[in-house]
Amino acid sequence: MKKIFLTFVLILGLIIPTQAANFFQGGVEKEIILGGNSVVDAQTNLPIQGAKITLPLDGYSTKSDAQGHFNLNANISAPTVLSIEKEGYKPFSLTINKLDTSKPLVLAIEKSTLKDLTLDTQMFHLGDNSFSPNSANAREFQVESIGPFYTKNFNIPKTATKASLVIGSIIGLDTKMAKAMGQNKISNAYSSPAEVFFNGIKISELQLNGDGQKIKLPPNLIKAGSKNEITIKTGRNMLSENVDYDDIEIMNISLETE
Repeated sequence: MKKIFLTFVLILGLIIPTQAANFFQGGVEKEIILGGNSVVDAQTNLPIQGAKITLPLDGYSTKSDAQGHFNLNANISAPTVLSIEKEGYKPFSLTINKLDTSKPLVLAIEKSTLKDLTLDTQMFHLGDNSFSPNSANAREFQVESIGPFYTKNFNIPKTATKASLVIGSIIGLDTKMAKAMGQNKISNAYSSPAEVFFNGIKISELQLNGDGQKIKLPPNLIKAGSKNEITIKTGRNMLSENVDYDDIEIMNISLETE
């Protein structure tokens, strides 16, 4: 397939340059041709106006215009989390870097349904505020730690028989696997994985940093129509004699039910 470097399109009598764009939906990336950063509906590909786009770790915020376009007037020198919020849509976040922003970003967000539960859209920091500058995304740690674990109580609809926990973005994991994947540069230490508990039972581990990680909740543990509890606990430095928690940051936690 021939690669298109630059084309020109006539819109409203103006000559506007277009170029290859990075299209992101649910952690999947593909290349398309578009003129600038945009937020679109995942089903219709129509532009979305008034979506709030933030770089929470950089203190930057903007909104999409009537054509779904937005600018990222921020200096992105290292991987950082970009988040989108729009009423009626599922929370969306993505870890981007300087290379991603060298091309226009097309961010496709999905409409929410009555079966979707948004548990938290804030960014929170787990750990002890003691971390190496070589830790994964350590440059971005600006939120104060809430401690080694996060807990959220919520109700699941009576009709739900299946459910999945969705973690929008996670950065800072310094596990052996993350180290092997080149996600940190720590040479003499590694941490145990972060652990996910549902109603007091461990159901999963988080080994890698990334976006859109989905964890199925065991059906036998789901308390439909009543209160349920999710806990995420960060790992510990496996080579330290003292208790040294892995500092991680997580954003956008939601639940998809069936």
